[in-house]
Amino acid sequence: MTTRREPTARQKRLGSELRRMREVAGLSAREGAALLGVNSVQMSHIESGLSGVSEERLRRLAANYLCSDAELIDALVAMATDRTPGWWEGYRGVLPAAYLDLAELDHHATFRNDVAVMHVPGLLQTEDYARALFAYMNPEFPHGEVELRVGHRMERKIVIEGPDPIPYETVIHEAALRIKVAGRTATRAQLARILEMSEADHVAVRVIPFALDDFAGAGSAMVHVGGTVPRLDTVVRDAPHGTAYLDSEAQLEHFRTLFRRVKGASLPPEQSRDLIHQLAKEL
Repeated sequence: MTTRREPTARQKRLGSELRRMREVAGLSAREGAALLGVNSVQMSHIESGLSGVSEERLRRLAANYLCSDAELIDALVAMATDRTPGWWEGYRGVLPAAYLDLAELDHHATFRNDVAVMHVPGLLQTEDYARALFAYMNPEFPHGEVELRVGHRMERKIVIEGPDPIPYETVIHEAALRIKVAGRTATRAQLARILEMSEADHVAVRVIPFALDDFAGAGSAMVHVGGTVPRLDTVVRDAPHGTAYLDSEAQLEHFRTLFRRVKGASLPPEQSRDLIHQLAKEL
């Protein structure tokens, strides 16, 4: 059983789901290891994503854990056996692993919901907008480092701009649309890009206007990515020291509710387009 040096977020998620399944069954790690004929250290590696697990072993664990959720088990098997390299692998060793993890998460998503308060969501950003953000947040970066990140972000947009796009819904606060991240001309182009994408059948853009009364959700920025089954959904939030992936059942339900509340406070798509058109005319 080979051990990975740096498991991806997807590999860690598979391991954590197997650990949750075992804990629900009321079995210890030692008892789970005995089911596979491995020691406790090897079981720990499986549950932390450091080691892979075959389909046969995964299904054996699920059966002994008395898990009857066939859709979840099949989804976990797909996670365990998928060896297809993604486009993001071209950035491995060049960009931090967090960038690759986000691209992989998007690639396997069944839908994506964003709430953005201060910046336009990454999947809707133009090159100039993204370049200004990366250059400002990392002023010590040489030009080449900034361009790598911009290129990676543009390639991530394949999930909503490619031949097989996923449903995408975003709620953007008016503040994010008004802030001139990259100057007046670039801001105008950014708004035009949002309007263009909002016309796509699989995209819904909603805006929370400054004029809205009684809105306390300014701290609601998040990304909610749909898994192949709801249990495998993931919420991504920016944290002080990096990106946080939230996936406990309580956390997922909390952020599903939060997204519904923020969405309910926003303007419908048609009125949102009207407001964006108005903001563009003011530039």
